[in-house]
Amino acid sequence: MTAPPPVRPPAEPATEKATGTPGRKPPSRLLAPLRQTGQLFALALAVARAIFRRPFQVREFIEQFWFVASVTILPAALVSIPFGAVIALQVGSLTEQLGAQSFTGGASVLAVIQQASPLIVALLIAGAAGSAICADLGSRKIREELDAMEVMGVSPVQRLVVPRVLATMFVAVLLNGLVSVVGTLGGYFFNVIMQGGTPGAYLASFSALAQLPDLYVGELKALIFGFIAGIVAAYRGLNPRGGPKGVGDAVNQSVVITFMLLFAVNMVLTAIYLQIVPPKGG
Repeated sequence: MTAPPPVRPPAEPATEKATGTPGRKPPSRLLAPLRQTGQLFALALAVARAIFRRPFQVREFIEQFWFVASVTILPAALVSIPFGAVIALQVGSLTEQLGAQSFTGGASVLAVIQQASPLIVALLIAGAAGSAICADLGSRKIREELDAMEVMGVSPVQRLVVPRVLATMFVAVLLNGLVSVVGTLGGYFFNVIMQGGTPGAYLASFSALAQLPDLYVGELKALIFGFIAGIVAAYRGLNPRGGPKGVGDAVNQSVVITFMLLFAVNMVLTAIYLQIVPPKGG
């Protein structure tokens, strides 16, 4: 008697071949943004803890501080002039229509100090220094330098990320003062020269409406914005996808993500400040 032919198992469905595991669906892409957000916050907490650990990389911090300052100080000073001029011209035209020209200086200076100056500094740091930080860390990652550091027991976060984040924070605070002064002078010049404003009224309205907490909140915003720019650049640099092309994509993503976070955080900080600190004379 001849043996019966062997029974062949049924063919696997296409979905099972694609996933490699029968009956399991592929992971949803909707969870990827949540996972990346959690990883970003985890890196921020790790950097915050590593700041107070020893040894501190003083030389690396000084080098990164000088690099960030050198690539942002001149653009920040140049960009602050037209920003201050535009704000002063716009506010001056509105106050002239309302018959309140005496408040032009105070309104324009407050807008520069509280809103324009921290955002200008943070955007320049994210675009110039943050992109370079992301590219540097990404190139180290694809060359497996960071893996070699972990094998030797050296933390890449403490050795590389912390000095860069601190550099962006300190440079942001210092540049914020420079941009505030230059922007205020630019607004003063254009208001007095082009709109026929009086220097005394400009300065009197500024001293009547402005107060020290306005300067403090500008510096606090600059500090937070510098931290955000450094953290996002470091996160995208530590997690590139693919080879050199992935590093380039990570640089673009770091700049875009930083811009979105800056405007959202600025709105929250402004709302909190206006609720806590009453206006001068209120």
